[in-house]
Amino acid sequence: MKTRESGMPPEEMWQGFFEPIAILTKLGLDANGGDVLEFGCGYGTFTIPAAVTVRGKVYALDIEPEMLAINKAKADAAGLHNIELIQRDFVAEGTGLADGTVDYVMLFNILHAEERMALLREAWRVLRPSGKLAILHWNFDSATPRGPSMSIRPKPGQCRAWAEEAGFAAISPTDIDLPPYHYGLVLERSRFNKR
Repeated sequence: MKTRESGMPPEEMWQGFFEPIAILTKLGLDANGGDVLEFGCGYGTFTIPAAVTVRGKVYALDIEPEMLAINKAKADAAGLHNIELIQRDFVAEGTGLADGTVDYVMLFNILHAEERMALLREAWRVLRPSGKLAILHWNFDSATPRGPSMSIRPKPGQCRAWAEEAGFAAISPTDIDLPPYHYGLVLERSRFNKR
């Protein structure tokens, strides 16, 4: 099942909205990072840079086979062998990964989904103790060139509250500005999940 308002624009337009390496750096992903999970890899905007950055494996999930094919072609062209592409309806079925599999989870432009708590709880489940959750979303500003409707677009405080409800602890009390159109949060998997 796709999340509401989950359509993708043409790739050239989409890539113009982000500076992936700068964003991942600000969200705490570096060469010391272990295994990474991305919910909804899309065009590989963050998948490929994450795979270049970390020594571990990047699990890239998407419901769309054509998105996985795009990622495979990009990974092959870059000579990357640490990406595992998985076609999966992770909203309805979860990730399929074992408990405590990864060190870092990316929930990027997805927490407007109706099933956001299921996604956050699944992120908590697959993270190792003290693993990091990175959230990126469109600014709460109707002037952004894309993004979900304002009626379902979350503010940073909402994302933080949802993540804390799922068992995450904020690493920093401040939101991370990711200009020109996004904000980010980094949280840590706390010891107990508040399911």
